[in-house]
Amino acid sequence: MTHAKTLFEKIWDAHHVTQTATGASLIAIDRVFLHERTGAAALKSMAAAGRAVRDPARVFAVMDHIVDTRPGRGDGTLMEGGSAFITETRAAAHAAGITLFDVNDPDQGITHVISPELGIVLPGVTLVAPDSHTCTQGALGALAWGIGSSEAEHAMATGVLRLDRPKTMRVTFTSTLAPGVTAKDMALALLAAHGAGGGAGHVVEFAGEAVRALDIEARMTLCNMATEFSAMTGIVAPDAKTFAYLAGRRYAPAAFDDPYWQTLRTDDGATFDQEITIDAGTLAPMVSWGTSPGQSMPIDGAVPEGPARAHEYIGLDAGTPLLGTPIDVAFIGSCTNARLSDLRRAAALVEGRRIAPSIRTALVVPGSSAVKRAAEAEGLDQVFISAGFEWRESGCSLCFFAGGERFPEGSRTISSTNRNFEGRQGPGIRTHIASPETVVASAIAGAIADPREIAR
Repeated sequence: MTHAKTLFEKIWDAHHVTQTATGASLIAIDRVFLHERTGAAALKSMAAAGRAVRDPARVFAVMDHIVDTRPGRGDGTLMEGGSAFITETRAAAHAAGITLFDVNDPDQGITHVISPELGIVLPGVTLVAPDSHTCTQGALGALAWGIGSSEAEHAMATGVLRLDRPKTMRVTFTSTLAPGVTAKDMALALLAAHGAGGGAGHVVEFAGEAVRALDIEARMTLCNMATEFSAMTGIVAPDAKTFAYLAGRRYAPAAFDDPYWQTLRTDDGATFDQEITIDAGTLAPMVSWGTSPGQSMPIDGAVPEGPARAHEYIGLDAGTPLLGTPIDVAFIGSCTNARLSDLRRAAALVEGRRIAPSIRTALVVPGSSAVKRAAEAEGLDQVFISAGFEWRESGCSLCFFAGGERFPEGSRTISSTNRNFEGRQGPGIRTHIASPETVVASAIAGAIADPREIAR
């Protein structure tokens, strides 16, 4: 009898090269992605050691993390000393003969946005990048995870990486989402229920009726937050939606009739090391309240009792309602929620309205240059601008603070990003992470607000 396998096991076995004397495995790596914060370091180190990239066609680099996103940005960055990251990555990428999506390249954008856009990530491949949110790309049925710069060197030079086999977990979302509840809310609900360390050491397969109902970009949002769950990665079995999304993209094959791809699903009877089931129909819009994504709650609830430091930093006592908490900054962007579908939904809520006069800064930063062009073709940029938002060039922007541009110190931010750590968006900044819909609803109200009320 054939052993029933999980989706992860099938991809792992297909890429398993050999087992080492210590019990670790050598796994073949199909794609490596670099960005300017890590690219130059890895490529220069390889060159200094006299090692070449084994297969340049499988390695890609992009400028995304510290690029200036202001209109007319030129070739710069606002990060002090950041220009060296850009110029050195550019030189090293050209010298290595790898594909580079430069600052003003039409295909420039955040790594985990442009890789699916271009069909670089495909079902069943292994893809690594020196970035923890590489797990985003598991939404296409790939095994994609974040690594360090030294591991990137090894993958580029040898085509393999040494790994201990992770455990497996299936998170099944049953039922269907209520109107106004999104993939971001699914991720935050999982974190709130099971903790930011709940997925440690596991590959998490997202499954169930609610996951299958999500479009591919929403699945990316869900898988993006797997690293916030401390998982190695998240993955969703590819289906007809996946193949339709990838059809015609530059690096995707012309036809999806590879027999291997047709096997990329968990077999009936396959077992996982851990199973979690969540009724998606019971979920509400979620907002983080503390200093960890696991400190999240339904928007219409009261702040629970948590670590004293979290309450002190965020400035909210236990028992305080989140609704009505004044905010200063609204930010839509990041590899979590800055794709075209995210911007469409946010624009639909804000159209014909204005952000509150108390909002000091409101930004929309598209996840890629292609997203920006598509949004502008639909007039979404004018919807946001008319509402009082700044419309930016693509990049990671103020998803994280790297020096240079910053929000006003001490601001309270409602943000479509993925992390609410202390200082994540700047010194003393208090960040509440939420869906793009919740961000615009809160910007309109000048305080944390329920997007379902605006939709009504």
